[in-house]
Amino acid sequence: MSSAYLLLSHGSRDPRPEIAMQQLARLVCHKLPKNHNPLNSEHLVGIAALEMNPQPLHEQIQQFAKSAFGERRLSQNENRLKIVPLFLLPGVHVMTDIPAEVALAQQATGQDMIIELQPYLGSHPNLEKLLAKQIATIKAEAWILLAHGSRRPGSQETVEAMAASLGAMTAYWAGPPSLESRVKELVTAGYREIAILPYFLFAGGITDAIATSIEELKLQFSAVNFQLAQPLGASAELAELIWDLTER
Repeated sequence: MSSAYLLLSHGSRDPRPEIAMQQLARLVCHKLPKNHNPLNSEHLVGIAALEMNPQPLHEQIQQFAKSAFGERRLSQNENRLKIVPLFLLPGVHVMTDIPAEVALAQQATGQDMIIELQPYLGSHPNLEKLLAKQIATIKAEAWILLAHGSRRPGSQETVEAMAASLGAMTAYWAGPPSLESRVKELVTAGYREIAILPYFLFAGGITDAIATSIEELKLQFSAVNFQLAQPLGASAELAELIWDLTER
């Protein structure tokens, strides 16, 4: 049976996340074992976006399948497509929207292809190690793990647990507690070296807005030294975690 892999992101109007996704896809492609598939390996790992794409996700899935397997092989009932959601929280997109789109794609392809939805990236237990490596490179008295947040109840529990393990406080860009409120708590408690770790995949519009917000906080709290870490980014380590998820 032939296998192909589709890395799924949220999508953005900013071009940087798509460029990073393409880089990540190439890194994941390098993880393919030799003789894993007789097809050209560069066509076996692709990217798709849930939003900000002219095509709905189920059509992107079908198009990638045709590209990866070809029309002839797609009709031979010997193909498996594994979709890895590169999302950090089990929000509405991960739990509802993506499974619905995958179901539509599976319905359209019928028995010609098996579509498997793999665990989302934020569920990988070793993701914390990547964040810990970033923390180790910056000296600070206190850390804030800043995530996007989700309206789905219980979706932020994984972030809370990760922050506790890293010795950091949590803050959310799209909901309470906000970055500013957490900074005020730490300043009141006497901290003067505060670092912020954006719990985001790639640089983009939100990370730019976070940087601007921190510049404003510097003006508000002139006695505090703020440091901003980088988002996860496309790396061989992240590609390794993604490849591991394809085997689960």
